[in-house]
Amino acid sequence: MSSPPLLRGTPPPAATTADDPRREADLPEVVTRIREHVVTMCASPEGGHLGGSMSLVEILAVLYFRVLRHDPRFPGLPERDVLLLSKGHGGIGLFATLCEAGYFPAGELAGYARPGSHFTAHPHPGIPGVEMPSGSLGHGLAVGVGYALAHRLEESDRRCFVVMGDGELQEGSVWEAASVASAHRLGRLTAIVDRNGLQISGSTEKVAALEPLADRWRAFGWRVLEADGHDTDALTAALTLAPDPHRPTVLIAHTVKGKGVPQIEGQARSHYARLGRRQELQLLKALRAEAEARR
Repeated sequence: MSSPPLLRGTPPPAATTADDPRREADLPEVVTRIREHVVTMCASPEGGHLGGSMSLVEILAVLYFRVLRHDPRFPGLPERDVLLLSKGHGGIGLFATLCEAGYFPAGELAGYARPGSHFTAHPHPGIPGVEMPSGSLGHGLAVGVGYALAHRLEESDRRCFVVMGDGELQEGSVWEAASVASAHRLGRLTAIVDRNGLQISGSTEKVAALEPLADRWRAFGWRVLEADGHDTDALTAALTLAPDPHRPTVLIAHTVKGKGVPQIEGQARSHYARLGRRQELQLLKALRAEAEARR
Protein backbone atom coordinates (compact mmCIF):
# COMPACT_ATOMS: atom_id res chain seq x y z
CA MET A 1 0.00 0.00 0.00
CA SER A 2 1.44 3.35 -0.98
CA SER A 3 1.53 6.14 1.57
CA PRO A 4 -1.24 8.72 1.15
CA PRO A 5 -0.26 12.28 0.25
CA LEU A 6 0.09 14.85 2.96
CA LEU A 7 -1.75 17.47 0.93
CA ARG A 8 -5.01 16.50 -0.76
CA GLY A 9 -5.84 19.25 -3.19
CA THR A 10 -5.47 22.99 -2.75
CA PRO A 11 -7.01 24.35 0.45
CA PRO A 12 -9.12 27.49 0.44
CA PRO A 13 -7.42 30.50 2.05
CA ALA A 14 -7.38 30.32 5.85
CA ALA A 15 -9.48 27.14 5.87
CA THR A 16 -9.76 25.66 9.36
CA THR A 17 -12.04 23.32 11.24
CA ALA A 18 -13.60 26.16 13.22
CA ASP A 19 -16.96 25.49 11.57
CA ASP A 20 -16.48 21.74 11.17
CA PRO A 21 -19.26 19.71 12.83
CA ARG A 22 -16.63 17.40 14.28
CA ARG A 23 -15.73 20.27 16.63
CA GLU A 24 -19.12 19.80 18.29
CA ALA A 25 -18.72 16.05 18.60
CA ASP A 26 -19.79 14.17 21.71
CA LEU A 27 -16.30 14.12 23.19
CA PRO A 28 -16.91 11.29 25.71
CA GLU A 29 -18.11 9.11 22.84
CA VAL A 30 -15.08 10.10 20.76
CA VAL A 31 -12.80 9.18 23.68
CA THR A 32 -14.45 5.75 23.92
CA ARG A 33 -14.08 5.09 20.20
CA ILE A 34 -10.42 6.09 20.30
CA ARG A 35 -9.81 3.62 23.12
CA GLU A 36 -11.68 0.93 21.18
CA HIS A 37 -9.41 1.50 18.17
CA VAL A 38 -6.34 1.25 20.43
CA VAL A 39 -7.53 -2.06 21.88
CA THR A 40 -8.21 -3.47 18.40
CA MET A 41 -4.75 -2.46 17.16
CA CYS A 42 -3.20 -4.14 20.21
CA ALA A 43 -4.98 -7.33 19.10
CA SER A 44 -3.04 -7.31 15.83
CA PRO A 45 -0.39 -10.02 15.28
CA GLU A 46 2.34 -7.62 16.42
CA GLY A 47 0.43 -6.03 19.30
CA GLY A 48 0.97 -2.42 20.34
CA HIS A 49 1.88 0.06 23.06
CA LEU A 50 -1.33 -0.17 25.06
CA GLY A 51 -0.70 1.59 28.39
CA GLY A 52 0.95 4.76 27.15
CA SER A 53 -1.55 5.15 24.32
CA MET A 54 -4.51 4.84 26.68
CA SER A 55 -3.12 7.50 29.02
CA LEU A 56 -2.93 9.95 26.10
CA VAL A 57 -6.48 9.62 24.81
CA GLU A 58 -8.18 12.60 26.46
CA ILE A 59 -5.19 14.83 25.76
CA LEU A 60 -5.26 14.04 22.05
CA ALA A 61 -9.05 14.21 21.82
CA VAL A 62 -9.15 17.67 23.38
CA LEU A 63 -6.37 18.91 21.10
CA TYR A 64 -7.96 17.69 17.87
CA PHE A 65 -11.58 18.41 18.72
CA ARG A 66 -11.34 21.59 20.80
CA VAL A 67 -7.97 23.29 20.46
CA LEU A 68 -5.96 22.82 17.27
CA ARG A 69 -6.53 24.84 14.13
CA HIS A 70 -6.43 22.09 11.52
CA ASP A 71 -8.39 20.63 8.63
CA PRO A 72 -8.41 16.87 7.97
CA ARG A 73 -9.36 17.56 4.33
CA PHE A 74 -6.03 19.37 3.88
CA PRO A 75 -3.41 17.93 6.28
CA GLY A 76 -0.77 20.25 4.82
CA LEU A 77 -2.80 23.41 5.42
CA PRO A 78 -0.24 26.25 5.70
CA GLU A 79 -2.14 27.96 8.53
CA ARG A 80 -2.50 24.82 10.64
CA ASP A 81 -1.31 24.52 14.21
CA VAL A 82 1.33 21.84 14.67
CA LEU A 83 1.07 18.81 16.95
CA LEU A 84 4.25 16.80 17.52
CA LEU A 85 4.01 13.45 19.29
CA SER A 86 7.46 13.23 20.82
CA LYS A 87 6.28 10.22 22.82
CA GLY A 88 6.24 8.10 19.69
CA HIS A 89 5.29 4.87 21.42
CA GLY A 90 1.85 6.44 21.90
CA GLY A 91 1.47 6.33 18.12
CA ILE A 92 -1.58 4.09 17.99
CA GLY A 93 -3.36 6.59 20.20
CA LEU A 94 -2.52 9.30 17.67
CA PHE A 95 -3.63 7.12 14.73
CA ALA A 96 -6.96 6.43 16.42
CA THR A 97 -7.49 10.13 17.15
CA LEU A 98 -6.62 11.19 13.61
CA CYS A 99 -9.08 8.60 12.34
CA GLU A 100 -11.88 9.96 14.54
CA ALA A 101 -10.97 13.51 13.47
CA GLY A 102 -11.53 12.56 9.84
CA TYR A 103 -8.03 12.19 8.41
CA PHE A 104 -8.71 8.68 7.08
CA PRO A 105 -11.47 6.06 7.36
CA ALA A 106 -11.52 3.62 10.24
CA GLY A 107 -11.08 0.70 7.87
CA GLU A 108 -7.50 1.75 7.20
CA LEU A 109 -6.56 1.06 10.82
CA ALA A 110 -7.26 -2.63 10.19
CA GLY A 111 -3.95 -2.81 8.36
CA TYR A 112 -1.96 -1.69 11.40
CA ALA A 113 1.36 -3.57 11.75
CA ARG A 114 0.66 -5.71 8.70
CA PRO A 115 2.84 -5.93 5.56
CA GLY A 116 2.23 -3.01 3.22
CA SER A 117 0.48 -0.83 5.79
CA HIS A 118 1.69 2.69 6.49
CA PHE A 119 0.52 2.27 10.12
CA THR A 120 3.51 1.11 12.14
CA ALA A 121 4.43 1.09 15.82
CA HIS A 122 5.68 4.68 15.68
CA PRO A 123 4.29 7.60 13.66
CA HIS A 124 5.84 8.89 10.44
CA PRO A 125 4.85 11.67 8.01
CA GLY A 126 3.53 9.22 5.42
CA ILE A 127 0.35 9.17 7.52
CA PRO A 128 -1.98 12.16 6.99
CA GLY A 129 -1.81 14.52 9.97
CA VAL A 130 1.53 13.26 11.30
CA GLU A 131 4.13 16.03 11.37
CA MET A 132 7.31 14.21 12.43
CA PRO A 133 8.66 10.67 12.68
CA SER A 134 9.52 9.43 16.12
CA GLY A 135 11.35 6.52 17.66
CA SER A 136 14.15 7.51 19.99
CA LEU A 137 12.76 9.69 22.75
CA GLY A 138 13.81 13.21 23.64
CA HIS A 139 13.73 14.90 20.22
CA GLY A 140 10.21 16.31 19.93
CA LEU A 141 10.70 19.43 22.03
CA ALA A 142 13.76 20.48 20.03
CA VAL A 143 11.76 20.04 16.82
CA GLY A 144 8.98 22.08 18.41
CA VAL A 145 11.47 24.86 19.14
CA GLY A 146 12.39 24.85 15.46
CA TYR A 147 8.76 25.10 14.39
CA ALA A 148 8.09 27.93 16.86
CA LEU A 149 11.11 29.89 15.66
CA ALA A 150 10.08 29.38 12.03
CA HIS A 151 6.54 30.56 12.77
CA ARG A 152 7.96 33.68 14.40
CA LEU A 153 10.15 34.42 11.36
CA GLU A 154 7.06 34.01 9.17
CA GLU A 155 5.16 36.40 11.47
CA SER A 156 2.57 33.65 11.82
CA ASP A 157 0.19 33.14 14.74
CA ARG A 158 0.41 29.37 14.40
CA ARG A 159 0.92 27.42 17.64
CA CYS A 160 3.03 24.34 18.21
CA PHE A 161 2.12 21.67 20.77
CA VAL A 162 4.57 18.92 21.78
CA VAL A 163 3.20 15.86 23.60
CA MET A 164 5.83 14.15 25.71
CA GLY A 165 6.09 11.21 28.07
CA ASP A 166 7.35 11.72 31.61
CA GLY A 167 10.06 9.05 31.33
CA GLU A 168 11.26 10.96 28.27
CA LEU A 169 12.13 13.89 30.52
CA GLN A 170 15.18 11.93 31.70
CA GLU A 171 16.78 12.78 28.33
CA GLY A 172 19.18 15.71 28.53
CA SER A 173 18.14 16.94 25.09
CA VAL A 174 14.72 17.81 26.52
CA TRP A 175 16.21 20.30 28.96
CA GLU A 176 18.54 21.79 26.35
CA ALA A 177 15.48 22.49 24.21
CA ALA A 178 13.57 23.82 27.21
CA SER A 179 16.40 26.27 27.89
CA VAL A 180 16.49 27.48 24.28
CA ALA A 181 12.69 27.90 24.16
CA SER A 182 12.78 30.04 27.28
CA ALA A 183 15.75 32.11 26.11
CA HIS A 184 13.92 32.93 22.87
CA ARG A 185 10.61 33.59 24.66
CA LEU A 186 8.69 31.18 22.44
CA GLY A 187 5.25 31.97 23.80
CA ARG A 188 3.41 30.04 21.10
CA LEU A 189 5.12 26.78 22.06
CA THR A 190 3.30 24.47 24.48
CA ALA A 191 4.65 21.21 25.86
CA ILE A 192 2.26 18.65 27.34
CA VAL A 193 3.69 16.04 29.68
CA ASP A 194 1.76 12.77 29.97
CA ARG A 195 2.56 12.33 33.66
CA ASN A 196 1.48 8.73 34.28
CA GLY A 197 4.47 8.06 36.55
CA LEU A 198 5.59 4.92 34.73
CA GLN A 199 8.09 3.95 32.07
CA ILE A 200 8.97 0.58 30.58
CA SER A 201 11.32 -0.27 33.46
CA GLY A 202 9.01 0.85 36.28
CA SER A 203 8.25 3.99 38.26
CA THR A 204 9.86 7.16 36.94
CA GLU A 205 10.66 8.16 40.50
CA LYS A 206 12.59 4.94 41.10
CA VAL A 207 14.39 4.95 37.76
CA ALA A 208 15.46 8.62 37.85
CA ALA A 209 13.27 10.89 39.98
CA LEU A 210 11.65 13.85 38.23
CA GLU A 211 10.00 15.57 41.17
CA PRO A 212 9.59 18.39 41.93
CA LEU A 213 8.71 18.43 38.23
CA ALA A 214 6.72 21.68 38.14
CA ASP A 215 9.54 23.53 39.88
CA ARG A 216 12.06 22.16 37.38
CA TRP A 217 10.10 23.63 34.47
CA ARG A 218 9.69 26.94 36.30
CA ALA A 219 13.45 27.04 36.89
CA PHE A 220 13.88 26.84 33.11
CA GLY A 221 11.63 29.87 32.67
CA TRP A 222 8.40 28.18 31.60
CA ARG A 223 4.82 28.95 32.58
CA VAL A 224 3.59 25.80 34.32
CA LEU A 225 0.01 24.50 34.31
CA GLU A 226 -1.27 21.27 35.84
CA ALA A 227 -4.49 19.35 35.20
CA ASP A 228 -6.16 15.97 35.51
CA GLY A 229 -5.18 14.43 32.18
CA HIS A 230 -8.47 12.52 31.94
CA ASP A 231 -10.73 15.52 32.64
CA THR A 232 -11.56 16.93 29.20
CA ASP A 233 -12.95 20.18 30.58
CA ALA A 234 -9.85 20.81 32.70
CA LEU A 235 -7.61 20.03 29.73
CA THR A 236 -9.65 22.34 27.50
CA ALA A 237 -9.40 25.18 30.01
CA ALA A 238 -5.63 24.80 30.23
CA LEU A 239 -4.95 24.37 26.52
CA THR A 240 -7.16 27.24 25.37
CA LEU A 241 -5.51 29.80 27.63
CA ALA A 242 -3.96 32.64 25.66
CA PRO A 243 -0.24 32.10 25.12
CA ASP A 244 2.11 34.01 27.42
CA PRO A 245 4.04 36.27 25.04
CA HIS A 246 7.14 36.17 27.22
CA ARG A 247 7.61 32.46 27.89
CA PRO A 248 6.62 28.99 26.65
CA THR A 249 4.01 26.95 28.48
CA VAL A 250 4.08 23.40 29.83
CA LEU A 251 0.99 21.51 30.91
CA ILE A 252 1.68 18.63 33.29
CA ALA A 253 -1.27 16.30 32.69
CA HIS A 254 -1.66 13.79 35.51
CA THR A 255 -2.76 10.52 33.93
CA VAL A 256 -3.07 6.79 34.55
CA LYS A 257 -1.14 4.36 32.37
CA GLY A 258 -3.56 1.88 30.81
CA LYS A 259 -6.56 4.12 31.54
CA GLY A 260 -9.82 2.41 30.60
CA VAL A 261 -8.54 -1.11 31.17
CA PRO A 262 -9.06 -1.71 34.93
CA GLN A 263 -7.01 -4.93 34.95
CA ILE A 264 -3.82 -3.06 33.98
CA GLU A 265 -4.41 0.55 35.01
CA GLY A 266 -1.39 2.05 36.73
CA GLN A 267 0.85 -0.91 35.95
CA ALA A 268 4.13 -0.88 34.05
CA ARG A 269 3.25 -4.22 32.44
CA SER A 270 0.65 -2.42 30.33
CA HIS A 271 3.45 -0.79 28.33
CA TYR A 272 3.11 -3.24 25.43
CA ALA A 273 0.44 -5.85 24.80
CA ARG A 274 -0.47 -8.53 22.30
CA LEU A 275 -4.11 -9.15 23.02
CA GLY A 276 -5.82 -12.38 22.05
CA ARG A 277 -9.27 -12.31 20.47
CA ARG A 278 -10.97 -13.16 23.74
CA GLN A 279 -9.13 -10.38 25.58
CA GLU A 280 -9.97 -7.91 22.82
CA LEU A 281 -13.68 -8.68 23.04
CA GLN A 282 -13.63 -8.45 26.84
CA LEU A 283 -11.95 -5.05 26.79
CA LEU A 284 -14.21 -3.70 24.05
CA LYS A 285 -17.24 -4.82 26.04
CA ALA A 286 -15.90 -3.16 29.19
CA LEU A 287 -15.17 0.11 27.38
CA ARG A 288 -18.64 0.21 25.87
CA ALA A 289 -20.28 -0.63 29.23
CA GLU A 290 -18.37 2.21 30.89
CA ALA A 291 -19.49 4.60 28.14
CA GLU A 292 -23.13 3.59 28.58
CA ALA A 293 -22.88 4.02 32.34
CA ARG A 294 -21.76 7.63 31.86
CA ARG A 295 -24.84 8.53 29.83
